[in-house]
Amino acid sequence: MPDVHGLLLDTHAWIWLNTGSGELTSASLERIDAEALRGQVYISVISVWELATLAAKGRITLRTSVREWVDDALSQPGIHLLPLSAAVAVESAALPGAMHADPADRILVASARLHRLVLLTRDKKILEYAGPGHLLAEPI
Repeated sequence: MPDVHGLLLDTHAWIWLNTGSGELTSASLERIDAEALRGQVYISVISVWELATLAAKGRITLRTSVREWVDDALSQPGIHLLPLSAAVAVESAALPGAMHADPADRILVASARLHRLVLLTRDKKILEYAGPGHLLAEPI
């Protein structure tokens, strides 16, 4: 992939990685490990918000408080928090093609596009959006 600067994990991929859920394929785990060794795995701040929202609604249960879980997950070697910038906010509102309306997904896609990251996801809508070349994405 030309001029790619790392890997952005979709929220579900990040959660699965840190809960040992078994949902990630061995190829996905190897890809994450390889990028982490290079210090090139990113988590969007919108994923932190999504995780906290899921926990607050009781849709996921964590073994620790959300804050502790996030601090631990973000302290793993090679993992970096990707902030929400003004450029990402603007890009998320002006994505080319037919991207669906979910704000968190739009921010993830905009972040991957602007930072030239591959988005690792199982989200079929995002993978379909990537098909015409709007985004570099890999399925889990």
